[in-house]
Formats: sequence, C-alpha cells, structure tokens
Amino acid sequence: MKNTILVSLFFILIIACNSSKIKKPVDQTKIKNKINTILTNWHKAAATANFDNYFGALDSVSIYIGTAAEENWTKAQFANFSKPYFDSGKAWSFTALERNIYVNKTGNFVWFDELLNTWMGTCRGSGVLEKTGDSWKIKHYVLSVTIPNNDIQKVIKAKKKNDSIFLKNFKQ
Repeated sequence: MKNTILVSLFFILIIACNSSKIKKPVDQTKIKNKINTILTNWHKAAATANFDNYFGALDSVSIYIGTAAEENWTKAQFANFSKPYFDSGKAWSFTALERNIYVNKTGNFVWFDELLNTWMGTCRGSGVLEKTGDSWKIKHYVLSVTIPNNDIQKVIKAKKKNDSIFLKNFKQ
C-alpha cells in the first residue's frame, strides 16, 4: 500500500512538473497589433524628423537596404547618411497602404511586408523584427520601388546605363 501511494505521488509530481513547462499559445493578434504600431510609429518618426525614435527602433546590428543598388547599410551607416535630412527637419514620409505581418510559433520573431505611399510613388517595404526581453527591434528592412509590369521594359532600358556604371565600380 505504501509503495502504491509513493508511486502515485511520484507520477503526480512528474506530471505537475511537466505541465508547468507547457507554454500558453502565442497571441498572434496581440503581437501583430504591437508590430503594426511599432512600424507606424517608425514611419511617423521619419516624417517628423525624429532621429532618436527612428533609429531607436532599429537593432544595433540591423541592416537597411534602400532602393539603389549601393544602399546596403548597417544601422550606423544609414544613420550617418540620414542625419543631415533629420537635422534639416525634413526626412521622408512613408504611409502604409497595406501591411501583412507574420509571427513565428514562439512569438519572438516576425516578418512583414507593406505597401507604402511615398514621395517616389508606391513602394514596397519588407523586414524582420525580433523580440529580446520586452523589446521589439527591427533587424532588417528592404525598401523597393514598385514597377507596373507593363512598364518594366522602359525601366530596364533606363537602368542599363546606370547598372553598367555600378557594376564597373563594384568590381574594383
């Protein structure tokens, strides 16, 4: 009888320890809303030339890829390039027209794409954010100019001259 009670208590203890390790499901809606707010505020920080808020949203090891082939910047490089625009009180204004946010299973990593209204017309942004502790940071962002399929041949023709110059300099 004592053995049966001891074995039962042992199994109850094991089950209790294992059930404490079971995590609650990730609230994807809550995370998506949080990321949406972060990205909207990030774009607003540029529109209002708030350098600290804009670059504060980027992780220390983040990468920003702009629309030109040579625009593959670390956070520090992008901040140095952008500082004069922010200091003049006129950075850039991007407004999301559409945004899709995707969350990993553990809820600490998201990726997104967004369609943007910009001074260049409609652009596409995409990126990755990671949660460390209680803080979300943008790790990677790519800005692309959208081109209607019917106009692609005109754009290819215009790019050929610039691409040959870029590639010549790139090989050096």
